[in-house]
Amino acid sequence: MQTRLSAEAQTLSRADEAESILRSCVHCGFCNATCPTYQLLGNELDGPRGRIYLIKQLLEGEEVTQKTQLHLDRCLTCRNCETTCPSGVTYHSLLDIGRAEIERRVSRPAGERMLRAGLRRIIPRPAAFDALLRAGRIARPLLPRRIRQKIPAVPVAAKPRPGARHARRMLMLEGCVQPSLSPNTNAAAARVLDRLGISVVAAPQAGCCGAAEYHLNAQQDGLQRARRNIDAWWPAIEAGAEAIVQTASGCGAFVKEYAHLLRDDPAYADKAARVSELARDLVEVLGAEPLDALETATRRRIAFHCPCTLQHAQKLGGAVEGLLTKLGYDLTDVPDSHLCCGSAGTYSITQPELAVQLRERKLDALESGTPELIVTANIGCQTHLAGANRTGVRHWIELVEDALDESTGHGR
Repeated sequence: MQTRLSAEAQTLSRADEAESILRSCVHCGFCNATCPTYQLLGNELDGPRGRIYLIKQLLEGEEVTQKTQLHLDRCLTCRNCETTCPSGVTYHSLLDIGRAEIERRVSRPAGERMLRAGLRRIIPRPAAFDALLRAGRIARPLLPRRIRQKIPAVPVAAKPRPGARHARRMLMLEGCVQPSLSPNTNAAAARVLDRLGISVVAAPQAGCCGAAEYHLNAQQDGLQRARRNIDAWWPAIEAGAEAIVQTASGCGAFVKEYAHLLRDDPAYADKAARVSELARDLVEVLGAEPLDALETATRRRIAFHCPCTLQHAQKLGGAVEGLLTKLGYDLTDVPDSHLCCGSAGTYSITQPELAVQLRERKLDALESGTPELIVTANIGCQTHLAGANRTGVRHWIELVEDALDESTGHGR
């Protein structure tokens, strides 16, 4: 695709990257075939190719409006189009550049500004999020159904974590909302790793990965959180930590991008590259460990929802499914498993109508094989799917721990 950036756009820090991405697109349209919002809305401007044209017009200096902003907002950033694209267009990076520029040029309505500011202030702060969640649970019976669905029931309390007692050590991103919404996820991961001879070491100063703010167009705030995490992890990295484990695939996808996003920061470029190199989704860690001999005695029938951030961003589609199958679980077939569930970070809050439609489609597909349980790999997807109050939803690591317990007699 030929393009000529405006003089103003050429001053952007990522101007060369934007132009390179635009030129790599051959506007074939294969991306639209797998775009969830294009499938729902049937509008060229609500598919990747149309959005690329909108960003091209924006960066070439043409007029943009709130309608342009809406079409970009409606994108889930699921990256399904990147998996489909024969030309290797890094669409998500272009979208980040375009969204940041349109945020600067187009003022949002007051309600949208307040909502986005609130999300940026609450979600990355675990204490504030937990306090708001507790208040919401108290008021839940009085709230409208649309809001009530977004407040999950009290989760099962986490069982204790083991102390650091092994020579092999790894860091783990605790996350911002997962400790409140599913506290047993990281605890179960720490217990499983401990039984494999790996200790999880704490880094109390590490917090939100930065994705929530970054994808709400407060990009500098998101990058500053990335820098704080790098600083918090660095002593353990220097002490020999093998990996930085992510149990939420959305966080993992973003941490793996630290190297790219901070590549021009002279103080952090090298450290960010090292952090991204050490970042591992939990399934990558367990996939390298001796789990093959274990098998659950209870052959439960389950459906696995593979989050977009696991299959399209991290290219780990099939990894969890293979591990659970080895452990003896009976996985159902899931039609259109490449499509997004509609969670997509804060998308289910900023675009609720589309998110609900996508969730219903996803649940219909997941339940088509009549599973006892749905499992997934990302807290956002887990909460969003569970909010429909249909089939129960858990993180897959809890099933791995169940298999370990059955195979070793642990806890009996």
